[in-house]
Amino acid sequence: MTETTLPGAAEIQARLLKGPYHQWLGLQVLAVGDGSIELGATWREEWVVNPEGGYTHGGILATLVDLTADWALVSRTGRGVPTIDLRVDYHRPARGNLRATGKVIKFGRQFSVAEAQIFDAEGQLVASGRGVYATPAPKG
Repeated sequence: MTETTLPGAAEIQARLLKGPYHQWLGLQVLAVGDGSIELGATWREEWVVNPEGGYTHGGILATLVDLTADWALVSRTGRGVPTIDLRVDYHRPARGNLRATGKVIKFGRQFSVAEAQIFDAEGQLVASGRGVYATPAPKG
């Protein structure tokens, strides 16, 4: 892969699913663009934090914000980037399968910023956030 040949949805899906945690989350790459990504996450009963309410734990939502923003940058860089800082806002209880959209806000030589939004099965915004990621050029 060269700098002008960025990974497509199938390649990102294969790379994403190398991680056991990503497999457990039931992630599917729905769409990829230059600096953007859309993911699906299949609901699991283990996500529930409150059995009476039946809603998803905030840690799962924070994970989806972080990895969606991160993988939006992968669509631009072709490689993983480490998280430096992360901000997550919770908007309403999340239930069922989730859809996450991410996009690069600022691409820099050392640091980049990307954001993500998480939607429930009815299309309601349940969480959103923004991260700062280290994006220096690879050495060598």
